[in-house]
Amino acid sequence: MRTILGTAARRVAFCIAGSAALAGTGLTFATQADAQTVHSGASWTRSCALATTAGTMSCNALRVTNVIEHVNAKGVTRNATPSGYGPSDLLSAYNLPSGGGAGQTVAIVDAYDDPNAESDMGVYRSQFGLPACTTANGCFKKVNESGGTSYPKRNSGWAGEESLDLDMVSAIAPNAHVILVEAKTASMADLGTSVNTAVRLGAKFVSNSYGGSESSADTSYDSSYFNHPGVAITVSSGDSGYGVEYPAASRYVTSVGGTALNRASNARGWTESVWSTSSVEGAGSGCSAYDAKPTWQKDTGCSRRTVADVSAVADPATGVAVYQTYGATGWVVYGGTSVASPLIASVFADAGTPGTGTYPASDLYAHTSSLNDVTTGATASCSPSYLCTAVVGYDGPTGLGTPNGLTAFVG
Repeated sequence: MRTILGTAARRVAFCIAGSAALAGTGLTFATQADAQTVHSGASWTRSCALATTAGTMSCNALRVTNVIEHVNAKGVTRNATPSGYGPSDLLSAYNLPSGGGAGQTVAIVDAYDDPNAESDMGVYRSQFGLPACTTANGCFKKVNESGGTSYPKRNSGWAGEESLDLDMVSAIAPNAHVILVEAKTASMADLGTSVNTAVRLGAKFVSNSYGGSESSADTSYDSSYFNHPGVAITVSSGDSGYGVEYPAASRYVTSVGGTALNRASNARGWTESVWSTSSVEGAGSGCSAYDAKPTWQKDTGCSRRTVADVSAVADPATGVAVYQTYGATGWVVYGGTSVASPLIASVFADAGTPGTGTYPASDLYAHTSSLNDVTTGATASCSPSYLCTAVVGYDGPTGLGTPNGLTAFVG
Protein backbone atom coordinates (compact mmCIF):
# COMPACT_ATOMS: atom_id res chain seq x y z
CA MET A 1 0.00 0.00 0.00
CA ARG A 2 1.05 3.61 -0.24
CA THR A 3 0.82 7.07 1.17
CA ILE A 4 -2.10 9.24 0.19
CA LEU A 5 -0.01 12.21 -1.01
CA GLY A 6 3.16 14.21 -0.40
CA THR A 7 4.25 15.96 2.75
CA ALA A 8 4.49 19.61 1.68
CA ALA A 9 1.60 21.35 3.38
CA ARG A 10 -0.65 24.32 3.29
CA ARG A 11 -3.79 25.01 5.23
CA VAL A 12 -7.00 26.56 3.99
CA ALA A 13 -9.77 26.92 6.54
CA PHE A 14 -13.34 27.78 5.91
CA CYS A 15 -16.46 27.58 8.01
CA ILE A 16 -18.95 24.87 7.36
CA ALA A 17 -22.43 25.41 8.71
CA GLY A 18 -22.72 23.34 11.99
CA SER A 19 -21.87 19.73 12.47
CA ALA A 20 -24.80 17.56 11.49
CA ALA A 21 -23.08 14.59 13.04
CA LEU A 22 -23.28 16.15 16.49
CA ALA A 23 -26.56 17.99 16.21
CA GLY A 24 -28.91 17.46 19.10
CA THR A 25 -26.28 16.58 21.69
CA GLY A 26 -26.81 19.77 23.66
CA LEU A 27 -23.12 20.72 23.46
CA THR A 28 -21.51 23.91 22.20
CA PHE A 29 -18.73 23.71 19.63
CA ALA A 30 -16.16 26.01 18.14
CA THR A 31 -16.42 26.93 14.48
CA GLN A 32 -12.84 25.82 13.92
CA ALA A 33 -14.05 22.29 14.58
CA ASP A 34 -15.60 22.15 11.14
CA ALA A 35 -12.66 23.71 9.29
CA GLN A 36 -11.34 21.83 6.29
CA THR A 37 -7.62 21.29 5.82
CA VAL A 38 -6.19 21.21 2.30
CA HIS A 39 -2.83 19.44 2.00
CA SER A 40 -1.11 19.13 -1.38
CA GLY A 41 -4.40 18.51 -3.15
CA ALA A 42 -6.05 16.33 -0.52
CA SER A 43 -8.39 17.56 2.18
CA TRP A 44 -9.72 16.28 5.46
CA THR A 45 -12.01 17.33 8.24
CA ARG A 46 -12.56 16.50 11.89
CA SER A 47 -14.89 13.59 12.44
CA CYS A 48 -16.08 15.18 15.69
CA ALA A 49 -16.45 18.91 16.25
CA LEU A 50 -14.23 20.59 18.83
CA ALA A 51 -16.05 20.90 22.15
CA THR A 52 -15.82 24.21 23.98
CA THR A 53 -17.67 23.17 27.14
CA ALA A 54 -15.42 22.36 30.12
CA GLY A 55 -15.33 18.65 30.85
CA THR A 56 -16.44 17.72 27.32
CA MET A 57 -14.22 15.73 24.97
CA SER A 58 -13.80 15.64 21.21
CA CYS A 59 -12.53 12.67 19.23
CA ASN A 60 -9.17 13.09 17.49
CA ALA A 61 -10.06 11.47 14.16
CA LEU A 62 -9.50 13.29 10.86
CA ARG A 63 -11.35 11.93 7.82
CA VAL A 64 -9.88 12.48 4.37
CA THR A 65 -12.70 13.81 2.20
CA ASN A 66 -11.46 13.56 -1.38
CA VAL A 67 -9.42 10.38 -1.62
CA ILE A 68 -9.96 8.40 -4.82
CA GLU A 69 -10.75 4.76 -4.09
CA HIS A 70 -9.85 2.02 -6.55
CA VAL A 71 -12.08 -0.54 -4.87
CA ASN A 72 -15.83 -0.86 -4.66
CA ALA A 73 -17.25 1.80 -2.35
CA LYS A 74 -18.90 -0.78 -0.12
CA GLY A 75 -18.07 -4.33 0.84
CA VAL A 76 -15.13 -6.62 0.18
CA THR A 77 -13.18 -6.29 -3.07
CA ARG A 78 -11.02 -9.36 -3.53
CA ASN A 79 -7.49 -8.93 -4.89
CA ALA A 80 -7.72 -5.16 -4.51
CA THR A 81 -6.28 -2.70 -2.01
CA PRO A 82 -8.24 0.19 -0.46
CA SER A 83 -6.51 3.57 -0.26
CA GLY A 84 -4.56 4.23 2.93
CA TYR A 85 -2.26 1.95 4.86
CA GLY A 86 -3.59 -1.50 5.72
CA PRO A 87 -2.50 -4.15 8.21
CA SER A 88 0.51 -5.43 6.27
CA ASP A 89 1.86 -1.89 5.88
CA LEU A 90 1.55 -1.12 9.59
CA LEU A 91 3.07 -4.43 10.66
CA SER A 92 5.98 -3.82 8.31
CA ALA A 93 6.52 -0.22 9.41
CA TYR A 94 6.62 -1.15 13.10
CA ASN A 95 8.31 -4.58 12.85
CA LEU A 96 5.33 -6.34 14.41
CA PRO A 97 4.31 -10.01 14.22
CA SER A 98 1.23 -11.07 12.29
CA GLY A 99 -1.55 -12.78 14.20
CA GLY A 100 -0.91 -10.85 17.42
CA GLY A 101 -3.14 -10.40 20.45
CA ALA A 102 -4.05 -14.01 21.18
CA GLY A 103 -5.40 -14.45 24.69
CA GLN A 104 -5.72 -10.70 25.28
CA THR A 105 -8.68 -8.30 25.46
CA VAL A 106 -8.45 -4.79 24.03
CA ALA A 107 -11.14 -2.22 24.85
CA ILE A 108 -12.10 0.83 22.84
CA VAL A 109 -13.78 3.70 24.72
CA ASP A 110 -15.80 6.20 22.68
CA ALA A 111 -18.94 8.31 22.99
CA TYR A 112 -22.37 7.58 21.49
CA ASP A 113 -23.48 4.61 19.42
CA ASP A 114 -22.31 3.33 16.07
CA PRO A 115 -25.03 0.87 15.04
CA ASN A 116 -22.81 -0.60 12.31
CA ALA A 117 -19.64 -0.99 14.39
CA GLU A 118 -19.54 -4.79 14.38
CA SER A 119 -20.57 -5.31 10.77
CA ASP A 120 -18.16 -2.64 9.50
CA MET A 121 -15.28 -4.20 11.41
CA GLY A 122 -16.27 -7.51 9.82
CA VAL A 123 -15.89 -6.06 6.33
CA TYR A 124 -12.46 -4.60 7.19
CA ARG A 125 -11.29 -7.96 8.52
CA SER A 126 -12.65 -9.86 5.54
CA GLN A 127 -11.02 -7.47 3.06
CA PHE A 128 -7.60 -8.00 4.62
CA GLY A 129 -7.94 -11.72 5.37
CA LEU A 130 -8.11 -11.33 9.16
CA PRO A 131 -10.01 -13.71 11.45
CA ALA A 132 -13.64 -12.92 12.16
CA CYS A 133 -14.36 -11.16 15.46
CA THR A 134 -18.08 -11.23 16.20
CA THR A 135 -20.55 -11.31 19.04
CA ALA A 136 -21.57 -14.79 17.87
CA ASN A 137 -18.08 -16.29 18.13
CA GLY A 138 -17.40 -14.59 21.47
CA CYS A 139 -14.64 -12.32 20.20
CA PHE A 140 -16.54 -9.02 20.15
CA LYS A 141 -18.67 -7.30 22.76
CA LYS A 142 -20.41 -3.92 22.56
CA VAL A 143 -21.69 -2.37 25.80
CA ASN A 144 -22.80 0.96 27.17
CA GLU A 145 -20.85 2.79 29.86
CA SER A 146 -22.44 0.65 32.57
CA GLY A 147 -21.73 -2.62 30.79
CA GLY A 148 -25.29 -3.13 29.52
CA THR A 149 -26.76 -3.32 26.03
CA SER A 150 -29.05 -0.31 26.08
CA TYR A 151 -26.92 1.79 23.79
CA PRO A 152 -26.70 5.59 23.76
CA LYS A 153 -27.99 7.81 20.95
CA ARG A 154 -26.38 7.38 17.56
CA ASN A 155 -23.80 9.84 16.31
CA SER A 156 -22.22 9.66 12.86
CA GLY A 157 -19.16 11.73 13.83
CA TRP A 158 -18.16 9.49 16.71
CA ALA A 159 -19.08 6.47 14.57
CA GLY A 160 -16.09 7.33 12.38
CA GLU A 161 -13.90 7.28 15.46
CA GLU A 162 -15.28 3.89 16.49
CA SER A 163 -14.70 2.39 13.04
CA LEU A 164 -11.15 3.74 13.00
CA ASP A 165 -10.38 2.38 16.46
CA LEU A 166 -11.81 -1.08 15.80
CA ASP A 167 -9.98 -1.36 12.49
CA MET A 168 -6.65 -0.45 14.07
CA VAL A 169 -7.08 -3.13 16.74
CA SER A 170 -7.98 -5.56 13.97
CA ALA A 171 -4.86 -4.64 12.01
CA ILE A 172 -2.36 -4.91 14.86
CA ALA A 173 -3.89 -7.48 17.24
CA PRO A 174 -6.28 -9.52 15.06
CA ASN A 175 -6.50 -12.42 17.50
CA ALA A 176 -7.41 -10.32 20.54
CA HIS A 177 -10.92 -10.12 21.92
CA VAL A 178 -12.43 -6.66 21.52
CA ILE A 179 -14.78 -4.69 23.78
CA LEU A 180 -16.37 -1.49 22.51
CA VAL A 181 -17.65 0.67 25.37
CA GLU A 182 -19.98 3.47 24.26
CA ALA A 183 -20.38 6.38 26.68
CA LYS A 184 -23.75 8.11 26.98
CA THR A 185 -22.22 11.50 26.16
CA ALA A 186 -18.81 12.95 25.38
CA SER A 187 -18.37 14.22 28.94
CA MET A 188 -15.26 13.19 30.85
CA ALA A 189 -17.52 11.70 33.52
CA ASP A 190 -19.26 9.37 31.06
CA LEU A 191 -16.10 8.49 29.17
CA GLY A 192 -14.23 7.93 32.43
CA THR A 193 -16.99 5.66 33.69
CA SER A 194 -16.58 3.75 30.42
CA VAL A 195 -12.86 3.27 31.12
CA ASN A 196 -13.72 1.79 34.52
CA THR A 197 -16.26 -0.50 32.87
CA ALA A 198 -13.72 -1.68 30.30
CA VAL A 199 -11.28 -2.61 33.06
CA ARG A 200 -14.03 -4.27 35.10
CA LEU A 201 -14.94 -6.41 32.08
CA GLY A 202 -11.38 -7.70 31.88
CA ALA A 203 -9.59 -5.49 29.36
CA LYS A 204 -5.88 -5.07 30.08
CA PHE A 205 -5.51 -2.63 27.17
CA VAL A 206 -7.85 0.37 26.87
CA SER A 207 -7.62 2.93 24.05
CA ASN A 208 -9.01 6.47 24.33
CA SER A 209 -8.86 8.57 21.16
CA TYR A 210 -10.32 11.79 22.50
CA GLY A 211 -9.35 14.83 24.50
CA GLY A 212 -10.32 18.24 25.77
CA SER A 213 -8.91 21.24 27.58
CA GLU A 214 -7.03 20.69 30.81
CA SER A 215 -8.73 21.81 34.02
CA SER A 216 -8.22 21.78 37.77
CA ALA A 217 -10.57 18.76 37.89
CA ASP A 218 -8.05 16.58 36.07
CA THR A 219 -6.30 15.25 39.15
CA SER A 220 -9.70 14.14 40.43
CA TYR A 221 -10.43 12.46 37.11
CA ASP A 222 -7.04 10.74 37.41
CA SER A 223 -7.94 9.00 40.64
CA SER A 224 -11.54 8.29 39.62
CA TYR A 225 -11.00 6.88 36.13
CA PHE A 226 -7.40 6.31 35.07
CA ASN A 227 -5.51 4.90 38.05
CA HIS A 228 -5.51 1.24 36.98
CA PRO A 229 -2.09 -0.34 37.65
CA GLY A 230 -1.49 -3.35 35.45
CA VAL A 231 -3.62 -1.95 32.61
CA ALA A 232 -2.20 -0.24 29.52
CA ILE A 233 -4.43 2.81 29.04
CA THR A 234 -3.47 4.71 25.88
CA VAL A 235 -4.68 8.23 25.02
CA SER A 236 -4.15 10.24 21.85
CA SER A 237 -2.17 13.44 22.41
CA GLY A 238 -4.43 15.62 20.25
CA ASP A 239 -4.53 17.02 16.73
CA SER A 240 -4.07 20.76 17.37
CA GLY A 241 -0.28 20.91 17.44
CA TYR A 242 1.75 22.26 20.35
CA GLY A 243 -0.41 22.26 23.49
CA VAL A 244 -1.72 19.71 25.96
CA GLU A 245 -5.03 17.88 26.16
CA TYR A 246 -6.54 15.79 28.92
CA PRO A 247 -6.62 12.80 29.47
CA ALA A 248 -3.36 12.52 27.52
CA ALA A 249 -1.85 14.55 30.38
CA SER A 250 -2.83 11.99 33.01
CA ARG A 251 0.22 10.57 34.77
CA TYR A 252 -1.44 7.13 34.76
CA VAL A 253 -1.79 6.71 30.98
CA THR A 254 0.45 6.19 27.97
CA SER A 255 0.19 9.40 25.97
CA VAL A 256 0.46 8.78 22.23
CA GLY A 257 1.74 11.38 19.77
CA GLY A 258 1.76 11.30 15.99
CA THR A 259 4.04 10.98 12.96
CA ALA A 260 3.98 11.15 9.19
CA LEU A 261 4.89 7.68 7.89
CA ASN A 262 6.36 7.20 4.41
CA ARG A 263 7.93 4.37 2.49
CA ALA A 264 11.68 4.67 1.93
CA SER A 265 14.60 2.84 0.35
CA ASN A 266 16.48 2.56 3.67
CA ALA A 267 17.03 -0.64 5.66
CA ARG A 268 13.80 -0.19 7.59
CA GLY A 269 11.80 0.51 4.46
CA TRP A 270 10.08 3.49 6.09
CA THR A 271 10.79 6.96 7.42
CA GLU A 272 8.92 8.99 10.02
CA SER A 273 8.84 12.62 11.03
CA VAL A 274 6.73 14.72 13.37
CA TRP A 275 3.19 15.09 12.05
CA SER A 276 2.50 18.78 11.49
CA THR A 277 0.18 20.21 8.88
CA SER A 278 0.24 23.77 10.25
CA SER A 279 0.75 25.67 13.49
CA VAL A 280 -2.73 24.65 14.59
CA GLU A 281 -2.79 21.06 13.32
CA GLY A 282 -0.41 18.29 14.24
CA ALA A 283 0.65 16.07 17.11
CA GLY A 284 -0.18 17.48 20.54
CA SER A 285 2.66 17.97 23.04
CA GLY A 286 3.87 20.09 25.91
CA CYS A 287 3.73 20.49 29.69
CA SER A 288 0.65 19.71 31.73
CA ALA A 289 -0.63 22.53 33.89
CA TYR A 290 -1.98 20.23 36.60
CA ASP A 291 -0.77 16.63 36.45
CA ALA A 292 2.28 15.54 38.40
CA LYS A 293 5.28 14.15 36.56
CA PRO A 294 5.49 10.33 36.61
CA THR A 295 8.61 9.04 38.31
CA TRP A 296 9.88 7.38 35.12
CA GLN A 297 9.74 10.57 33.05
CA LYS A 298 13.09 12.38 33.35
CA ASP A 299 13.01 15.30 30.90
CA THR A 300 13.77 18.65 32.53
CA GLY A 301 11.70 21.09 30.49
CA CYS A 302 8.45 20.40 32.36
CA SER A 303 8.08 20.33 36.12
CA ARG A 304 4.84 18.40 35.65
CA ARG A 305 3.72 15.71 33.19
CA THR A 306 5.14 15.96 29.67
CA VAL A 307 3.15 14.84 26.62
CA ALA A 308 3.79 12.45 24.81
CA ASP A 309 5.36 9.08 25.73
CA VAL A 310 5.39 7.24 22.39
CA SER A 311 3.92 7.74 18.93
CA ALA A 312 2.70 6.18 15.68
CA VAL A 313 1.32 7.27 12.33
CA ALA A 314 -1.23 10.09 12.53
CA ASP A 315 -0.79 12.37 9.51
CA PRO A 316 -3.95 12.18 7.33
CA ALA A 317 -1.64 12.64 4.33
CA THR A 318 -0.18 9.22 5.21
CA GLY A 319 -3.43 7.88 6.64
CA VAL A 320 -4.95 4.46 7.15
CA ALA A 321 -7.74 2.55 5.44
CA VAL A 322 -11.01 2.35 7.43
CA TYR A 323 -14.40 0.88 6.62
CA GLN A 324 -17.36 2.97 7.81
CA THR A 325 -21.00 2.96 6.72
CA TYR A 326 -22.68 5.02 9.46
CA GLY A 327 -21.67 8.57 8.59
CA ALA A 328 -19.65 7.50 5.54
CA THR A 329 -20.14 5.40 2.43
CA GLY A 330 -17.75 2.51 2.90
CA TRP A 331 -13.98 2.70 2.39
CA VAL A 332 -12.42 5.91 3.68
CA VAL A 333 -9.02 7.13 4.89
CA TYR A 334 -8.40 8.49 8.38
CA GLY A 335 -5.59 10.25 10.21
CA GLY A 336 -5.15 12.06 13.50
CA THR A 337 -3.69 10.80 16.77
CA SER A 338 -6.87 8.73 16.97
CA VAL A 339 -5.00 6.33 14.67
CA ALA A 340 -2.02 6.14 16.98
CA SER A 341 -3.78 5.43 20.29
CA PRO A 342 -5.53 2.15 19.35
CA LEU A 343 -2.46 1.12 17.37
CA ILE A 344 -0.23 1.47 20.43
CA ALA A 345 -2.79 -0.20 22.71
CA SER A 346 -2.75 -3.14 20.32
CA VAL A 347 1.06 -3.29 20.30
CA PHE A 348 0.91 -3.57 24.09
CA ALA A 349 -1.59 -6.41 23.63
CA ASP A 350 0.75 -8.18 21.21
CA ALA A 351 3.50 -7.93 23.84
CA GLY A 352 1.42 -9.68 26.51
CA THR A 353 -0.22 -8.92 29.84
CA PRO A 354 1.30 -5.88 31.60
CA GLY A 355 3.15 -6.36 34.84
CA THR A 356 0.91 -6.45 37.90
CA GLY A 357 0.85 -3.17 39.80
CA THR A 358 2.83 -1.25 37.18
CA TYR A 359 1.95 1.53 34.77
CA PRO A 360 2.92 0.24 31.32
CA ALA A 361 4.19 3.63 30.12
CA SER A 362 7.16 3.05 32.43
CA ASP A 363 8.20 0.02 30.35
CA LEU A 364 8.84 2.29 27.37
CA TYR A 365 11.28 4.43 29.34
CA ALA A 366 13.16 1.31 30.39
CA HIS A 367 13.64 0.17 26.77
CA THR A 368 14.29 3.32 24.77
CA SER A 369 16.77 1.64 22.41
CA SER A 370 14.01 -0.71 21.23
CA LEU A 371 11.99 2.09 19.63
CA ASN A 372 12.37 3.97 16.33
CA ASP A 373 13.69 7.37 17.37
CA VAL A 374 12.00 10.14 15.34
CA THR A 375 14.45 12.99 14.84
CA THR A 376 12.98 15.27 12.15
CA GLY A 377 10.06 17.69 12.06
CA ALA A 378 8.38 20.18 14.38
CA THR A 379 4.91 21.49 15.15
CA ALA A 380 5.85 24.99 16.32
CA SER A 381 8.62 27.09 17.83
CA CYS A 382 8.71 26.71 21.60
CA SER A 383 11.06 26.76 24.57
CA PRO A 384 12.62 24.42 25.39
CA SER A 385 12.49 23.39 21.75
CA TYR A 386 12.29 19.62 22.31
CA LEU A 387 8.70 20.09 23.48
CA CYS A 388 7.61 20.79 19.91
CA THR A 389 10.60 19.73 17.77
CA ALA A 390 11.94 16.24 17.14
CA VAL A 391 15.40 15.59 18.56
CA VAL A 392 17.60 12.59 19.20
CA GLY A 393 16.06 10.83 22.19
CA TYR A 394 12.93 12.10 23.89
CA ASP A 395 10.79 14.89 22.44
CA GLY A 396 7.24 16.09 22.95
CA PRO A 397 5.47 15.34 19.64
CA THR A 398 6.79 11.79 19.26
CA GLY A 399 7.83 10.88 22.80
CA LEU A 400 10.48 8.18 22.85
CA GLY A 401 9.68 7.17 19.27
CA THR A 402 7.57 4.55 17.50
CA PRO A 403 7.35 0.76 17.84
CA ASN A 404 10.22 -1.34 16.57
CA GLY A 405 9.02 -4.78 17.53
CA LEU A 406 7.58 -5.63 20.95
CA THR A 407 10.57 -5.36 23.31
CA ALA A 408 9.77 -1.86 24.60
CA PHE A 409 6.19 -2.90 25.36
CA VAL A 410 6.88 -6.00 27.43
CA GLY A 411 6.05 -5.67 31.12
